[in-house]
Amino acid sequence: MNDRYDGYAGGDQYELVGYDEFGQPVYGQVPQQPPQGYDPYGAQPQGYGYDPYATGQQQPVQPYDTGQHPPVSPYDTGQQPPVPSYDPYGTGTGTGAPGAAGTTSPGYDRYGQSAGPAGTASTGQQPRVAEQTAYIPQQAGPAKGGEPRGGRADRDYRTEQFAFVEEQEDNSEDVIDWLKFTENRTERREEARRRTRSRVVTLVVVLALVAVGGVGYLWYAGKLPGTSSKGKSATTAAVGAQKRDVIVVHLHNTNGGGTSTALLVDNTTTKQGTTVLLPNTLALTGDDGSTTTLAKSVDDDGSSGTQDAIDTVLGTNIQGTWRLDTPYLNNLVELVGNIDITTNADVPDPGSKKKGESPLVKKGEEQTLSGKMAVAYATYRASGESQNAQLERFGQVMQGVLRKLSSDKQAATTTVQTLAQILDPSLTDQDLGAFLAKLADLAKGGDYKTALLPVQQDGTLSDSASDSVVKDVLGGTAKSPDAGAAVRVGIRNATGNKAAAAQARVVLVNGGYTFLDSGTATAVQSVSLVTYADAAKKNDAVEVAKTLGLPTSSVKKGKATSNADVSVVLGQDYKASSGSTG
Repeated sequence: MNDRYDGYAGGDQYELVGYDEFGQPVYGQVPQQPPQGYDPYGAQPQGYGYDPYATGQQQPVQPYDTGQHPPVSPYDTGQQPPVPSYDPYGTGTGTGAPGAAGTTSPGYDRYGQSAGPAGTASTGQQPRVAEQTAYIPQQAGPAKGGEPRGGRADRDYRTEQFAFVEEQEDNSEDVIDWLKFTENRTERREEARRRTRSRVVTLVVVLALVAVGGVGYLWYAGKLPGTSSKGKSATTAAVGAQKRDVIVVHLHNTNGGGTSTALLVDNTTTKQGTTVLLPNTLALTGDDGSTTTLAKSVDDDGSSGTQDAIDTVLGTNIQGTWRLDTPYLNNLVELVGNIDITTNADVPDPGSKKKGESPLVKKGEEQTLSGKMAVAYATYRASGESQNAQLERFGQVMQGVLRKLSSDKQAATTTVQTLAQILDPSLTDQDLGAFLAKLADLAKGGDYKTALLPVQQDGTLSDSASDSVVKDVLGGTAKSPDAGAAVRVGIRNATGNKAAAAQARVVLVNGGYTFLDSGTATAVQSVSLVTYADAAKKNDAVEVAKTLGLPTSSVKKGKATSNADVSVVLGQDYKASSGSTG
């Protein structure tokens, strides 16, 4: 082999001499043949193991043999002198070469070169240079146990002499710790991702449940597009009778005179609130059975008599009467912090005597009204306007007050108590406060409306009024009279004679019946008709026919007006003189 040792730049040749105990190849340097007789230093030839500091006597080296003996083969593997243990400084004591006089023999120097023994020239052979081993990592060695060619069996090889010393154990521990750290960090990241996914899924589920619940509530409340409270009311009414709480409020104008009346209705079944405006021309029956109007009843009969008369005509069950004079309305608006409504007219200041001044209340949307402005608007009636126009403005003010009033029962009661009014004995301030708080809650939620009761010119209720207001808003049927109460008889005049209805009223009142004016028919009818809606009222209908002098054959089961037990249509066959008082 002529492969050179890595990093070596010289020209020395190496040969394979064997393998070490680890299976690595061992190479030896091929000795060079110097020219015969050549001595570059003029001295005896020295081996690589020459010790310039040795003090013992060396065996003389004989002159160079010129050929008396056969030349030494470069591949001679003869017995080599024993090699001492490794001494990094080359001064270790060992067995010297034969012939040395008690001196240290040359050992293995730090460069891995062994010194040859002295006195080899006497044999006639060239001094042999100690083999220098070299490790060539590119070479693959034989199996273990191979003996280096020409090497010594007792030569000591230790692992620290080679470059493939195993790594320290602490490095392995560092690697294990790093793997554990990497694994723990990966697990933490995966756990964080799992928690994030769980939170996202939980949030989506919660939002879905909230959305479904909100849609369900809006559907139940009738606030979804395509649904309405009316449809909800109809469904609720189909399963049972609706419950309503009703109070009547009378606004008394202390400056200009006159009254305005409205019913505040809380339908607890359908969760709807309504202000029903009652025209002053509404025909009522007085305590003596005579016919009167709502305006006259408020002035003459007072709160108690008017409440009963309204119950009789409309079939309601009013729980109390609230008399609200204009100064108290002024204070109420101030207490709730003004109101915002859409006005339909410019209202001048009632206390101003100058003409051409700017109006106190301007026409427009979302006008803010103080207490004084609210009173002026609620009682304003322009020249040529009907009383219904002023009544509608009063309804706007009442709904504006309810929107600003507190929905809390205690707070609303405190507001009522602050007014320091003297209320009707049947309506206490706690009852009124609780009632107004419920209406305020409905008004804030958009479940409140205002309706005008349609009344004909003669003050009687039309059929449309019975269906749209009396039936839908106020209950649908007339109030059942108390035990022993007089039977209510509604009279519609179809005789063509205006005096016929008045004569029938006298006859019925004298007979112990309650007279209800149902107005005048548009067409004359030749035959009278007595009808009853409730089968329990059949006998009463027969007695009413006899009282009026009508044949019993005119009594039939049919539709009766919503506020009457028995309805009578007087035809031309009715004779006032034929009426009986018995």
